[in-house]
Amino acid sequence: MSKIPVPRPLAQSGTPEPAGAVGGGDAAEARGKPERKTVALALGSGGARGYAHIGAIEVLSERGYDIVAISGCSMGALIGGIYAAGKLQAYKDWVTGLGQFDVLKLLDVTLNSVGAIRGEKVFSVVREMLGDTRIETLPLAYTAVATDLLGHKEIWFQEGPLDQAIRASIAIPGLITPVVMNGRVLVDGALLNPLPIMPTISAHADLVVAVNLSGEDDTGRRIPDAAFKPVGDDSELDEWVGKVRDKASRWFDWDALKSFGGRRDPAPGNNGTPEEKLEEEAREQAEEQPASRQDPWAETGTINWEKLGIGKFDIMNLTIETMQSALVQYKLAGYPPDLLVNVPKNSSRTYDYHKAPELIQIGRERMHAALDRFEKNRSSSGPLSL
Repeated sequence: MSKIPVPRPLAQSGTPEPAGAVGGGDAAEARGKPERKTVALALGSGGARGYAHIGAIEVLSERGYDIVAISGCSMGALIGGIYAAGKLQAYKDWVTGLGQFDVLKLLDVTLNSVGAIRGEKVFSVVREMLGDTRIETLPLAYTAVATDLLGHKEIWFQEGPLDQAIRASIAIPGLITPVVMNGRVLVDGALLNPLPIMPTISAHADLVVAVNLSGEDDTGRRIPDAAFKPVGDDSELDEWVGKVRDKASRWFDWDALKSFGGRRDPAPGNNGTPEEKLEEEAREQAEEQPASRQDPWAETGTINWEKLGIGKFDIMNLTIETMQSALVQYKLAGYPPDLLVNVPKNSSRTYDYHKAPELIQIGRERMHAALDRFEKNRSSSGPLSL
């Protein structure tokens, strides 16, 4: 059994060792054309919204930009690694064909409390696509960011097996089981760096482009769940969900699988995202408060979570997204990219992995609009966000 290379931790100075060779990934055939600008691309985390990275990468290539370096965490690490290995089209073909039931069947339920899903079924497909690809042999500089739970620091994968780096970076705490590697317990890099811009700086590309999946809410942008309701009899789905629930409900919070399945409580007033439900409940409680008690510090009541259909997994996910949104702002302030592309965080739920076609299109639209503005202004100073 070969020894697994140690991922590179951040040095005390905050800068890891230099990345490996640079090149062009899927766009390699177009290299050598002097008119094409080089891009170092930072891909953020955001669960299923990471499918937007596929559309963003496609547009960059179509419009004459060469991607010479990619850094990413979570879904950003996955999409970036797939692209760097030249397998983006194969991956896109696979995910765009997944329906809601297909996603549920890919869930690899584990009977422990560390994570509801092992992720092996999904990663077996990814591993088959990537084969034995190693990061140092990729045609471009690649960095996957994970979090060391014991060391309380970022880990930058810039060498070693590509599939292992991606698996470590995408291990969402409480949902996907952590990776234990060389004495480290590794989870989602988004806990510390949801938009890893810093690893791209050493590439010395013409432009640093960052795709942020935690953009401000865009009214009316969210893909409706009704558009993905199974047509006809969904008894097979109900039967499968029932079996899994009976098997696993004693071991972990059922909310995780229920959320992945997109199941809705038919009770009135239980539609919408957890954020929308909480906003509505808070607004109703404020309106019911007597005028004599309009004290902002007064205790106004409690929330009936079951009535609203909000489970522990929803609360955990909302908490993580809130933390990541704040961290992204700090990262952007410290390392502003030349071009910032924002994908609204309300465009889909974190676990809407059956909505790849629509999310890819959102990524295309956002990148097109950002490049239009950037090229019109002919400026690379400061982030031009859209």
